[in-house]
Amino acid sequence: MANSKTSIIDKVFNQNEMEEIVNVFPNRVGSQGFDAWGFNIKNMKANMRMTKFMYENFYKVEAFGLENIPKEGRCLIIPNHSGQLPFDGMLIGYAMVTNPFGPRAPKAMVERFLPTVPFIGNWLSSVGAVIGDPINCERMLDNDEAVVVFPEGVRGSNKLYKLKYQLQRFGTGFMHLAMKHQAPIIPVAVIGMEETIRSYADLKPIAKLLGLPVAPLVLPWVFPSKVYLYFGKPIFFENDVHKESDIKERVDVVKQEISKLIEIGLKKRAADVEAQKKSKENNTAIQ
Repeated sequence: MANSKTSIIDKVFNQNEMEEIVNVFPNRVGSQGFDAWGFNIKNMKANMRMTKFMYENFYKVEAFGLENIPKEGRCLIIPNHSGQLPFDGMLIGYAMVTNPFGPRAPKAMVERFLPTVPFIGNWLSSVGAVIGDPINCERMLDNDEAVVVFPEGVRGSNKLYKLKYQLQRFGTGFMHLAMKHQAPIIPVAVIGMEETIRSYADLKPIAKLLGLPVAPLVLPWVFPSKVYLYFGKPIFFENDVHKESDIKERVDVVKQEISKLIEIGLKKRAADVEAQKKSKENNTAIQ
C-alpha cells in the first residue's frame, strides 16, 4: 500500500520532472537566489508542483494555440481576467512553462495591493509576479521577458457572476508598451474560471474600510470547472500613432480578438458537454 501511495505522489508532484522543466530556463538570479523582481527558483519549483496538480487534476486544462507563443524574445501575453483569485494567471504560466513548442517562464503583472497582503505578496513575487507598474514592465520587456498583463485588472477578475464572459474596460498601458518596445501581443482567452469562484455583490463600504479596490461577496468554496486556454496568433503594432483615440482603437482590436477566442472556447465547451451527455446516455442504455 505504501508503494501505491508513493507512486501517486510521484506522478502528481514529480520532483525530477520539475527539475528538468526549470533547468531549461536562463539563470538570471543573483547570488542570493533571487532576480531583480524577487523571483526565486526554489519557490518556483514548489509552486509548479502544486500548479501541476491544479492544472491536470482539478481544472483538467486543455490549452490550444501554444505554438503561437514566441520561443524567445519579448512579448506581451494579454488574457481576459476572471475567477476572483489569480488562478487564471497560474494556469497560463504553467501552460507556457510546459509548452512543448518552446517553454517560457513568464512574468505576471499584478495589482498594486496584492504585494501588501501578508505571505501572499512575498509568495507571488517569488514565483514571478511583479507589481503592475509601467516601469517594471518596460524593464522586463527590455530584458526580453514574456510578460502577462490583464488589461481588465480587478474590473475583470472581480466582476459579478451575472457578467461572466463579458469583457470589461481595457486599460491602454499595455498597448503603449507594445508599440514602444515592438513587442508582439498574444491574445488569450480563459474559459472556465468564471464559474469557479462566483461573486454576487461588491461590498464597497467594506472595501473602502479595508483599503481594497473591491470586496466581493462570494460563496466560501471553489466550484470545480474544466478550463480551456486559447492562445491566439501574435499581433504586431508599429509605433506610429500617438493620439489616445488611436491607441484605444488598437486596444479594441486586441479586445475583439480575445472575444473571438472566448466564443470559440465556449462553443468547444458546449460541444464537449453534449458529447459527454450522449456518451453517458449510451453507456446507460447498454447496461
